Amino acid sequence: MSKTYKVGVIGYGLSAKIFQIPFINDSSHFTLYSIVQRTPKADDDASKDWPDAKIYRSADDLIADKDIDVIVITTAPDSHAALATQAMKAGKHVLVEKPFTPTSSEAHELCKVAKDNNVLLTVYQNRRYDIDFLTLKSLLDEGALGRVVDFETHFDRHRPEMPVAQSWKTDPANNSVVFDIGTHLMDQVVSVFGLPKKITGFVGTQRQGNTSGLEDSFTALLHYDVDGGLTATCKAAVVSAEEAQLRFWVKGEKGSFKKFYLDPQEDQLKAGKRPGQGGYGIEEEAKYGVATSVSGGNIESRKVTPVEIEGYTAFYNQFAKALEAKDEKLLPVDPSAAADVIRLCELVRESSKEGRTLLV
Repeated sequence: MSKTYKVGVIGYGLSAKIFQIPFINDSSHFTLYSIVQRTPKADDDASKDWPDAKIYRSADDLIADKDIDVIVITTAPDSHAALATQAMKAGKHVLVEKPFTPTSSEAHELCKVAKDNNVLLTVYQNRRYDIDFLTLKSLLDEGALGRVVDFETHFDRHRPEMPVAQSWKTDPANNSVVFDIGTHLMDQVVSVFGLPKKITGFVGTQRQGNTSGLEDSFTALLHYDVDGGLTATCKAAVVSAEEAQLRFWVKGEKGSFKKFYLDPQEDQLKAGKRPGQGGYGIEEEAKYGVATSVSGGNIESRKVTPVEIEGYTAFYNQFAKALEAKDEKLLPVDPSAAADVIRLCELVRESSKEGRTLLV
């Protein structure tokens, strides 16, 4: 690839600092060109952190910059649709942080805007590039587990107290755990198995005395066969006092895979480690997943060495391939698939409210 794409980032919060800019800088196909930060502070100033970048105070000014090729939107979800629409109508390619949009109708409309303006749109479902998920996917691709009938994916933590820090994530009018964590979990499942036929949801709160209305926990059952067969369970909990939290437990006719602990990249990024530094994306052997196989009546288990990948940089490198070829089929995440996941989120909440299983 010969072209280096100039990137403008709208927003300068956790997403921009931890999940976007490190990988923009790590990929040889992109360069950090500009940032929108509305209200810098003495200890939080994009111009000091990135002196070579243009700093704008408004999204309008950044979108109007003719030198920018790609715009990354990291603001609160309720602003995604308007900003993405404005950027694409200005001829910019767009990457939107998850959750894609608050409603599936907005998400599908953005897919149409991208096509109408001949630009590429993708969604930062970065956990498709989690090392543990790609390791599991490699086992599924090679048929090591056989026909899968039960797929569990968890994101459980022990945080029984209400969060002190306030953001869109703690605002019940703008968020639910289904749209936050649920988009990650269900996106992984859908990327492997496609859309389910039916869905059953249980959404609520596990925190005692939670009067805010914030939905902090959920379980979703994705039914892939009307009369049995594969069921995928997606679950997030905030009351789970475990030393090692279950992440995956997948059962098939030939064997199973069980994994504890989350992918290490997020914790490493928050601790200051960056892609390309020694040890980034490397998980200690004690945390490896275990595959169990059945052969000739014998059951054997082994630790599974994680696949070697570029971490979340792989998302950006794949995005660059799509941009170079001007081919939406090469996108790291198809925006229409991300819109379908938002629809699943809506159905999970609807199913929980109505107390019944719904057709997808």
